[in-house]
Amino acid sequence: MRPLTEEETRVMFEKIAKYIGENLQLLVDRPDGTYCFRLHNERVYYVSEKILKLAANISGDKLVSLGTCFGKFTKTHRFRLHITALDYLAPYAKYKVWIKPGAEQSFLYGNHVLKSGLGRITENTSQYQGVVVYSMADIPLGFGVAAKSTQDCRKVDPMAIVVFHQADIGEYVRHEETLT
Repeated sequence: MRPLTEEETRVMFEKIAKYIGENLQLLVDRPDGTYCFRLHNERVYYVSEKILKLAANISGDKLVSLGTCFGKFTKTHRFRLHITALDYLAPYAKYKVWIKPGAEQSFLYGNHVLKSGLGRITENTSQYQGVVVYSMADIPLGFGVAAKSTQDCRKVDPMAIVVFHQADIGEYVRHEETLT
């Protein structure tokens, strides 16, 4: 386990900033302690410094996981967020989308959100902006990328895609053997 390099940190923070913007600072400097990001087996973990010091006694090849997995770096060194980061991204999200109860199941099976399933959307959401997807009961379901801006969503036909799916809480069941 090692700290992220400058390039890895930049790529990861750019990806996270798509969803939470300048609230990124609140992830690192929390009132309950200092948290940091560490790389282990191409996966980025979000861990408190107190737990990190305790884990220093365990050898790297025996360590399976530490803290919360935020995502992983692909072979082309792009960062891909995992659904396990949702609990940390949702409270700080700048742009949100609420979907109707009938569209929740479709989204949780890994499908994009259609205009007919859109309940509400945050004002001034631009196209290709990272959004956190909520149920109408304000339960975070996952995250994605806005396919249309807020203004375009008002005048598009009901079967058009408005949010591209990236991750959802259904992945805990579908991919339980690969999530760490």
